[in-house]
Amino acid sequence: MALETDIQDKKALKEFEDLLKKDFEKKRDLKEGSVVKATVSEIGKKFVVLNISGGKSDPIVPVEEFRGAGEFENLKVNSVTDVFVERIDGPNGIVVSRRRAKLMSSWKRIKESFEKEEEVSAIVKSRTRGGYFCLIDNSYAAFCPGSQISSKPLQNSEIDSLMNVPMKFLVVKMDTSRMNVVISRKAISDKTRSRDLKKVLSKIKEGDVIKSARVKAVESFGAFIDIGDDKTGPLDALLHQSDISYNRIHKVSDFLSQGDQISVKILKIDLETSRVSVGCKQLGPDPWENLEKRFSVNQIIEGTVSKIVTFGVFVQVSENLQGLCHNSELDFLNRDPKPGTILSPSQKAKFKIIELDIPKKRMSLSYKLANGKNPWDTLLEKYPVNSIVNATTVNIVDFGIFANIEDTNLQALLHRNDMTINPKEDDIKKYKKNLKFKAKIVEVDRSKEKIRISVRALERDPFDYFKNKKNGEVITVKVQSVLKNAIKVSPGNEDKLEIIIKKNQLGKDGRVDVYSIGNRIDCMVTDLDMDKRKVNLSIKELEIQNEKRDIQKFGKAGSKSGAVLGDILGKVFSSKKKKK
Repeated sequence: MALETDIQDKKALKEFEDLLKKDFEKKRDLKEGSVVKATVSEIGKKFVVLNISGGKSDPIVPVEEFRGAGEFENLKVNSVTDVFVERIDGPNGIVVSRRRAKLMSSWKRIKESFEKEEEVSAIVKSRTRGGYFCLIDNSYAAFCPGSQISSKPLQNSEIDSLMNVPMKFLVVKMDTSRMNVVISRKAISDKTRSRDLKKVLSKIKEGDVIKSARVKAVESFGAFIDIGDDKTGPLDALLHQSDISYNRIHKVSDFLSQGDQISVKILKIDLETSRVSVGCKQLGPDPWENLEKRFSVNQIIEGTVSKIVTFGVFVQVSENLQGLCHNSELDFLNRDPKPGTILSPSQKAKFKIIELDIPKKRMSLSYKLANGKNPWDTLLEKYPVNSIVNATTVNIVDFGIFANIEDTNLQALLHRNDMTINPKEDDIKKYKKNLKFKAKIVEVDRSKEKIRISVRALERDPFDYFKNKKNGEVITVKVQSVLKNAIKVSPGNEDKLEIIIKKNQLGKDGRVDVYSIGNRIDCMVTDLDMDKRKVNLSIKELEIQNEKRDIQKFGKAGSKSGAVLGDILGKVFSSKKKKK
C-alpha cells in the first residue's frame, strides 16, 4: 500500500516538472511600460477581468476606465482591447490600465498630426486661466490659449456656443517630457482665410481703381477699407492718413466715417503678408508737379483760410494745395500772436510766398509781408540811429522802462543806466505809465527786433573831459565829498561827473582826514577807457612819479623826509662851481 502511494507521488511530481518545463519554453513578450492586446474574459459590476497572452495571471481593470472612454456599453466577453502594462510581478499579479493605453495611443496620433501639420478633433470642455481646457478624441487633455480660439474677439454668448461641440484644431506645441499639448483653432481659420485670400489677391493688381469701397473702421493713422465685392468676397485694405489727400490732415475722422462709400486706387499688394495698401489722393493729379511754373518765391497770391491751429493758419491756395502761414508771419509787432485774432476760417486774404520746397511739398506764406509796410523799415527811414524821438512809457520793469516810439508802434528800451549821467537807484521812479519824454535812438538791432534809447545822450557828456587825455597825464580835481575810505572828486569844472579815489591811492600815508570838500588837488590818470567810460585817478602815483623825478634831478637826498631847501640848493650850487 505504501509502495503504491509512493509511485503515485512520483508520477504527479513528474507531470508538474513537465508542465513547468513547457511553461519556461514559452516565448514571453510581456514588458512593463508597453501596450498589449487583452481579451475580456469576465465583466463584473466594478471590475473587468482580462486575459493576456503570456501572462501568469488575469489582470482586472476598473469599470470606470472603460466608461470614461465611452467603451463600456459596447464591451462584451471575448472582446479584444489595448491595455498598458504597469507592473508584471505585483502583489496581485499583473497590473494594467485601459486609460493609460488610450492616452498612449492618442499621444502617438497627436504626435503624427503635429509632425504632418494635420488637423485634430477636440471638444472645449471649460474655461481656464488664460484659455480653455479641451479634450482631443474625447480622451487626451490639451490647452487652447484664449488668443487662439478665434481670429476675432468673441462675446460671452459666442464662447458658450463653442462649448462641448467637436471642432477642428491644429497642434501648435508639444512638450514630450511633460506630455503637454497646445492646440489652436485660430490657426485653422487663418490657414483657410490665407488660402482664400490668395485666390482673391490673384484677381486684382496694383493700379486698379475700386469705385465702391466701404470704410470699415477709422483709426488715428488711417482707415481700413473693404475693397471686396460679391465675387471676391470681403477683402480688407489699409488707407493710410498720408494717402487720403494732398492737403494736410490732422484727424482722419474729419474726412472719413465708418460706412462711407469711397473710390480708392490699389497702391501695393504684398503676397507674402497678404496686405493691400490703397490711396484716394492718387486718383487725381499731383498738385506739386510743375508747381514752379505757377508759383514762385515773393509772389503775392490770394488764398482762403482752411484751418486755424495754435502755431499758425493753413491756407488753401488752389485745389489740393495748401500752404502754412506761421504765427511769426502774421504780425510785425507781435512775434507770437493768437491766429484767431487776426484771421478767421473761410476768410480770403492776400499772402506772400516766402518759401517753396517742392521735394518736401512745403509752401510757407506770410500775411504781414503782403498786407502792409514793415514798421522797422519805417523806423530806419524816418528815425535812423542818433535821431531824437518822442516816446511814451508803456511798461516799467526792474532794469528800465519800455516806451512806444511815435508814428511806429514799436517799443524801445530805456535802461536805467541811460536815464541820467550819474545813474541812481531812484531814477526809475521819475517815470510813470503814459509819461511822454524825449530820447535819442542809440541802437537798432533789426534781426533781434530791439531798440535802445537814451535820455542821458541828450545832455552833454561830462566824460568828454577825458577825450584828449591819456594815461599818465596830471589833472586837477575838486573834492566833492569825503568818505570813510575814499574821496569823490570832479575833474576840472565838471561837477556832474564824480570819480572815486580809494584810500590806497590817496598818498603814501593813505590819510583821508587831510582832505576837505572844495579842495583842489592834483592827481594822475592811471587807467582810461573811453569806450567803457572808465577812468582811475591816483594821488599816490603822482607822488611816486614826482619822487622819481626829484631823485633823478637832485639825488636821493632830495627825496628823503626832513631835507631842507639849503641842503638841496647847496649841492646844486657846489656842482655849478665845479663845472666853472
